Amino acid sequence: MIGRISRTTAALIVFVISVFPVYWMVLTAFKPTKDIQSATPTFLPIPITFDHFGTAIAAKGFFSFWRNSLLVAGGAVVLALLVALLAAFAIARLRWKGRRAFVLMVFVAQMTPWEALLIPIYVIARDTGMLDTLWILTLVYFMMTLPFTIVTLRGFLAAIPVDLEEAAQVDGCTRGQAFRKVVFPLLAPGLLATSLFGFITAWNEFAFANVLIIKDQDDRTLPVWLSSFNNTFGTDWCATMAASTLFMLPVLLIFVVLQGRVTTGIVGGAVKG
Repeated sequence: MIGRISRTTAALIVFVISVFPVYWMVLTAFKPTKDIQSATPTFLPIPITFDHFGTAIAAKGFFSFWRNSLLVAGGAVVLALLVALLAAFAIARLRWKGRRAFVLMVFVAQMTPWEALLIPIYVIARDTGMLDTLWILTLVYFMMTLPFTIVTLRGFLAAIPVDLEEAAQVDGCTRGQAFRKVVFPLLAPGLLATSLFGFITAWNEFAFANVLIIKDQDDRTLPVWLSSFNNTFGTDWCATMAASTLFMLPVLLIFVVLQGRVTTGIVGGAVKG
């Protein structure tokens, strides 16, 4: 009993510490400016104002930066899924020389801090004329999300019995048809889970977007745009928090809608393969 209470208390403390910054951001977005600058903090948005959201939406480039982020994050996720699905199938279903070494390289790539590659990627982008383009960001985010996508889909594929494919082939399906008609539908939760986490990674990334997009400011993404809310007196925290709340909404809505399938995909992708 005491152990259960201790675990519950510890979990509650971790939950509060994790959620409080998000709560404070949303709270600040709805507070009047005078309350934000008050020396006495308030924990309820009374009265509520939507003026800061109007300021954020009216800011220059709001909709174009949303479009850029959606294009870059969506493109990276689609590319990662296409490549990772083939790689995961080869790892989980086929036996070939160098398979273990390939899996090891995928894990090493997953553990590599991408910030260490910032300068080399900048030099490559400069020399190939890809600076200040959305293409370079799409390719970088594709490389960032690919290892995780391969690892997760590999685990999920390994959890699907090979007998299902073999039974379909006995019934007259080719290997490709068996994968498309039998295995692929069972992969839906895993695909959704990896897509969501890959999308979050690309959606939130700041460093590469800030370094690789220099001259053409119209190709900036939302994380970089969030740092532009400055006025005569410094940072406009009201508009920044409102913009950050809007920035959070797409991922939050997607997760809420797909929560059940995403949870299934995470559990399925964690099995031993």
